[in-house]
Amino acid sequence: MANTAELTVDGKSFQFPTVEGSEHEKAIDISNLRDHTGYVTLDKGYKNTGATQSAITFLDGEQGILRYRGYSIEELAAKASFLEVAYLLIYGELPTNEQYTTFENAIRRHTLVNEDMRKIFEGFPVNAHPMGVLSSLVSAMSTFYPDSYDDKAEDKTDLHIIRLLAKLPTMATWSYKKSQGHPVNYPKNTLDYIPNFLHMMFALPVEEYTVDPVVADALNVLLILHADHEQNCSTSTVRLVGSSRANIYSSVSAGINALWGPLHGGANQEVIEMLEDIRNDGGDVAKYVEMAKNAKQTGFRLFGFGHRVYKNFDPRAKIIKKAADDVLSKLGVNDPVLEIAKGLEEAALNDDYFIQRKLYPNVDFYSGIIYRALGIPTNMFTVMFAIGRLPGWIAQWLEMRAQKEPIGRPRQIYTGSTMREFVPMENR
Repeated sequence: MANTAELTVDGKSFQFPTVEGSEHEKAIDISNLRDHTGYVTLDKGYKNTGATQSAITFLDGEQGILRYRGYSIEELAAKASFLEVAYLLIYGELPTNEQYTTFENAIRRHTLVNEDMRKIFEGFPVNAHPMGVLSSLVSAMSTFYPDSYDDKAEDKTDLHIIRLLAKLPTMATWSYKKSQGHPVNYPKNTLDYIPNFLHMMFALPVEEYTVDPVVADALNVLLILHADHEQNCSTSTVRLVGSSRANIYSSVSAGINALWGPLHGGANQEVIEMLEDIRNDGGDVAKYVEMAKNAKQTGFRLFGFGHRVYKNFDPRAKIIKKAADDVLSKLGVNDPVLEIAKGLEEAALNDDYFIQRKLYPNVDFYSGIIYRALGIPTNMFTVMFAIGRLPGWIAQWLEMRAQKEPIGRPRQIYTGSTMREFVPMENR
């Protein structure tokens, strides 16, 4: 017999079924709560609300576990390419050699962006934020591929997925090149996915550009670590927008906008800005460590330490720390800001105050360090996050459609004025 939960409201008892996931997560199914009781739940920020049942990503914040489709993030980061992980998230299984070749070749064939999209891009001011540009261009893709509006054209869904995976890196590089006063680079489809992105970012028409394998490997790991993270703000946005039957481009564009917020994808940018503030104040790491310990008095907060979901450690941070060390060692970057980062890292890993509170460096701390070392400006950090998160958004959008989930429609508790009479303007 299935377990049930009993709720007593206004002296009456009601039974609600419980649900258990494959990793023993437990939930109370309150889908019929309002119908049976007249009540709704109030859960600000949805921290205790399961909006869906998903087979894509398992996250255990207490144990520091992250798995994509059952595979540990540690194993995927060590053994897989980003496109393998993208295929896994989107289609549910790791690809065979034949499947991967077909998938990769299809992406290569679609990296070029329609030249009319370039005309739209050229209308943005030179100082336009790259995330605003990217979300606008992805939304505009709907107009270039109008069959994406047609629910009956499901046979075209794979093509739309390929187009997004192929073109997003191309469009992402445009803002960077424009900010540098450089011409944009066309994709070079003899290169693999990540080397092609690095080529479009950093190659100049006046000289040869060679992709550093250490840099490409670090970026591969970074994108894998960002590829999905369960029902976070941007992913929930993609699913919510998609639940209205909005097409994949509109839904992903909405996800990009959600990711743009500093409380979500902007965290690694805040890390670098914090480090720059410390440098501008003389670079005294010990001073700021003490300020962080007395945050109630000083008002200073260390960005990039601890995590809203992971209560012990962020499993992605352990992996990305090595990538950061490899990049800094290989490139030999002499940057006082990154020296400050090393000092903060050492303090957090060895100081009892941080250890007892489990305030370890998280993925945002290390990703910001890597991006800065690569010469990527801070306003592009969230764009890099979006490139990594794209496969997860696509997978979540597909799953939401396959499960025929109803349109999302949260309830509210109204706290405004009660019924009042209209007063003519001359009497107000």
